[in-house]
Amino acid sequence: MSLISSLPHGYSCVAAAVLSAVFLQVWQTQIVVAKRKKAGIQYPQVYATAEQEKASYDALIFNCAQRAHQNTLEALNNVYVTTIIAGLKYPIIAASVCGFWVFTRVLYTRGYITGEAKKRITPLHYVGVLGLIGNLLASTFVVGTWAAEEFNLRLF
Repeated sequence: MSLISSLPHGYSCVAAAVLSAVFLQVWQTQIVVAKRKKAGIQYPQVYATAEQEKASYDALIFNCAQRAHQNTLEALNNVYVTTIIAGLKYPIIAASVCGFWVFTRVLYTRGYITGEAKKRITPLHYVGVLGLIGNLLASTFVVGTWAAEEFNLRLF
């Protein structure tokens, strides 16, 4: 039996959703690179300094783009792990949550790079976060059930 044939029906949606997050990262990286070049911020400097920001609107926009990208990176491991695990039992739901989160990160990035940080958050952002909490709870249930079955434990 191959690995793919042992995955639940619909797991290809999980793979597609997780892969979409890679495309999100590529897109955000391209934005950061372009904004860095426009602002004249040299490597290895991660962010423009406060003085550079005051002197150049482009430096502010670079910082916003860099922060949007960094914030996504901070969440990405949790998104990957919970989507992959929750997807073992609930593939369509887990994939939908991940895909929706990726969509909200596009909105987050586009809002942030306006230079007005408050525009990064939309009501949809909170729906995406709630979905991730759902994936975390589903992952916990999947792992707990799996471990209980493996070790012949009764949880309920």
